[in-house]
Amino acid sequence: MTRALAPLAAAALVLGAGCTNLAPTYQRPAAPVPAVFPTEAAASAPATVTPAADLDWARYFAGDARLQRLIALALGGSRDLRVAALSVEAARAQALVRDADRWPTVNAGVSMSRQPTTSGGIASVYSAGLQVTAYEADVFGRLRGLSDAAASQVLASVEARHAVQIALVAAVATTHVALAADDELLRVTRKTLDSRAETLRLIRLRVENGASSEVDLRQAQSLLESARVVLAQGQRQRALDENALALLIGQPLPADLPPGRAVEAASGLPALPTGLPSEVLLRRPDVRQAEQQLIAATANIGVARAAYFPRITLTGSVGTVSGQLSNLFRAGAWSFVPQLVQPLFDAGRNDANLKAAEVARDIAVAQYERAIQSAFREVADALAGRATLGEQLQAQQRLLDAERERTRLADLRYRNGATSFLELLDAQRSLYAAQQGLVQVQAQAAQNLVALYRVLGGGWQPGVPAR
Repeated sequence: MTRALAPLAAAALVLGAGCTNLAPTYQRPAAPVPAVFPTEAAASAPATVTPAADLDWARYFAGDARLQRLIALALGGSRDLRVAALSVEAARAQALVRDADRWPTVNAGVSMSRQPTTSGGIASVYSAGLQVTAYEADVFGRLRGLSDAAASQVLASVEARHAVQIALVAAVATTHVALAADDELLRVTRKTLDSRAETLRLIRLRVENGASSEVDLRQAQSLLESARVVLAQGQRQRALDENALALLIGQPLPADLPPGRAVEAASGLPALPTGLPSEVLLRRPDVRQAEQQLIAATANIGVARAAYFPRITLTGSVGTVSGQLSNLFRAGAWSFVPQLVQPLFDAGRNDANLKAAEVARDIAVAQYERAIQSAFREVADALAGRATLGEQLQAQQRLLDAERERTRLADLRYRNGATSFLELLDAQRSLYAAQQGLVQVQAQAAQNLVALYRVLGGGWQPGVPAR
């Protein structure tokens, strides 16, 4: 039986060894972006610090136990990440199917046929054995091209999963900072509300004693109610941010979460070096995904070109044939049927398929270049934020100090009758706005550092398990 299959096996090996790859040689397109990031922003981080792509999220957020726990929960419970992981498995399965097409399929079968003879009798034929049906000898690389394209799609799906994980880690960190800012704004608002309630009480006493007018009383009431409006808005915003965080981690927020860092401390994340765009952007998973899709599109051109050449298929069998069932395994038989099919007329189908493959490759080039440009823009934006938010934060702190002193002096002047209540009212409003502004800038600074970590390609490494 093995000897009978020898011609088929030898032909398959010889033809397969002569496989020709008709796909164009892949060359990475030049990055359509400047050679360096904006120098005034890129110079703000030392080059000796670990690059973001080599810094896992557990090390980057090492100072916040609450955030680390939330990220670990998100990595284990996010449905988006689960879908991305399953997409990788689906791509791998499809690649295995394409790889299997390059090998012969051997089937075992038993059959019986009966038909009338010219003498009026019935002839029976029994057969049993192994069969190889229409195995394609991949002389011109059609099956290899399909297999290569599928392998590149697997790598693209892996990079897509990495990109989803980076985005998930950054989204959890950003929302965590937003919640910390919400808590700080609510604390400031409640403190302001208490202060304004005390001011209203004092104004009411002054009105009863004839030391202030009804206008001062109504102004104090207006100031108090505006703080209550802001308090309600802040409570609603906090609830929305908490709901967003629960969606990211895939479950309600656990009650045993460690205490988190204040929004002021959240901006103390490690410094990150920038480097050259040619080094940084090509480490981003979304850029790598686009490149793998371009490689797959290039391989598909070879598949389309192979359709112009003959397709060689091999069919063979080895087994036994007998006219009587009792003698089935006594007489051996084998067959070997090669077939060559050369396209002669297809109404332009192969030309159209090749044109479609070439256009798909050009689209993939444009998408790859767009991914590079978008990545450059994101990094440049984050660097601009890093370069300016520090100065803004310092200026906002000085503004708050000035408004706090102004309010103290205005209150003193009002109590001594040297100014009107309107001046004190204006000072209190400005102080509250400065306090809110400081919290908002602190949150922006922390979120910008998270964004910089994400756009530089960090965060997809496994990190640490949930505690």
